[in-house]
Order: sequence, then C-alpha cells, then structure tokens
Amino acid sequence: MPRSRRWTSGAIARAALTVLAIFVVEAVVCGVSAVAPSALLLLLIERTTGSLPVRAVLVGVAVIPAYVLFALCLMTLSAASTRLTGARTPTDAELPIADMSWPLLQWARYMAASHVVRVLAGPLFRGTPVWTVYLRMNGARFGRRVFVNSLFLSDHNLLTFGNDVVIGSEVHLSGHTVERGCLKTGRVVLGDGVTIGLGSVIDIDVVAGPGAQVGALALVPKHSRLEAGQTYVGIPARPAHPPAILGTK
Repeated sequence: MPRSRRWTSGAIARAALTVLAIFVVEAVVCGVSAVAPSALLLLLIERTTGSLPVRAVLVGVAVIPAYVLFALCLMTLSAASTRLTGARTPTDAELPIADMSWPLLQWARYMAASHVVRVLAGPLFRGTPVWTVYLRMNGARFGRRVFVNSLFLSDHNLLTFGNDVVIGSEVHLSGHTVERGCLKTGRVVLGDGVTIGLGSVIDIDVVAGPGAQVGALALVPKHSRLEAGQTYVGIPARPAHPPAILGTK
C-alpha cells in the first residue's frame, strides 16, 4: 500500500526538477540530432543553381533522406543520453507515486526519452533490424534474429528475449504497471522461439519458456509462467486445448 497520498513540498520540487531535466535533455538530443540533416539541406540549397522550381524539387527530394538521418541520430543519441544520465526502470520495485522518489523520477525520464524516439523515429523503422538495434542500445537484452513489429514495448532494460523471438504488430509489452497509487515493475523474459501474436498484452513479471506461443489479442496477466512449446489464447491467456500451432487450422 502507498505510504502517503499527499504530495510534500520535497516531492513537488523533485517532480519540477525532473520535468525541467526532461525538457532540457530532450531538447538537446533532438537539436543535436538535427544538426547533420540540417547541414545537408543547407548545403544543398547553397550549392544548387537554376530556377526556383528546380531547386525546390531537389531540396524536396532530399527532405526524406535528411529525416531518416535525423531519426538514426536521434535513436543513437537518445540511447546514449539515458545511459549517461542513469535513467532506467528499477527492477522489481514498488514505488508510491505520491512520494515522487528519485527512482520513480528516473523511470519517468527513461519513459519520456523512449516516447520521443517512438513518436519521431519508430514509424520509420518498426519491424526492421534498425529498430531492434535501438532497443538493444536502450537496454534490452536480445538474442539473435529477434523481430519486433510493435512500437509499444516499454521499460526496455527489463526485457530479455532469446533467439528467434517474434513480437507481432501492436503488441503491448511492458515492465511496469500502476496499481493503487504505486508503480510496480518486473522483468519480462521470453525464451528462444517465443511468438507473441498481434495485439496481445503482456504484463509485468512474465516468463515464457522456449517455443511458447501467445495468440492474437490475448492478455497474459502479471507473474504468469508460460510452459515451453504450449500455445496460449484468450483473456486471460490459457493453454489451448487441444494444443494448437499458430498459423494452422
């Protein structure tokens, strides 16, 4: 249970400092990420000659490559900034929100940084190896050939995936939840060959054995343990009877 439901002056001060820190850090990260693509566009404008329509077309064509460069820089610098500042989701924690403790606020900074990348770079790279590389840089522990086709993975430092794990589109997989005024966290561990079907929700402290499969739109509650090779469907997720294989009749 939360120790206090009232915000103290110290909690308010810590929250205000954290909001300021988030604004400053993200402004710097986004600004530095924009330097190279901005220089590319300015150089193109300066070096191109001819009529205005021709120059406009050339610059317009360069906008998308410049944005891709910005997104790549943003993912790299954002991951580096969270490591340098120590912003992370604490492991197996239970933090009253009203206390505004430093571990809680470090989590808030981590989530803010991840959200900026998800909005500005995620749509470009979702489902590609580049997105998996970013998740690794931001703290996730992934094996080989991991495929992530969702932007809704959070608390990356609490995610551990084995080899050949597949995360379907629109999967919500998180290392935190909020209950009765407390932030609670827990690791999510997926063994080799685990498949999570599209639109599923995976709660905190879930461990899936090798080859386990979760069907589309299923809900795996917190603290669940999924048996190796078994298929789980429904809300809440239960073993399919008879055992089913995704993609077959």
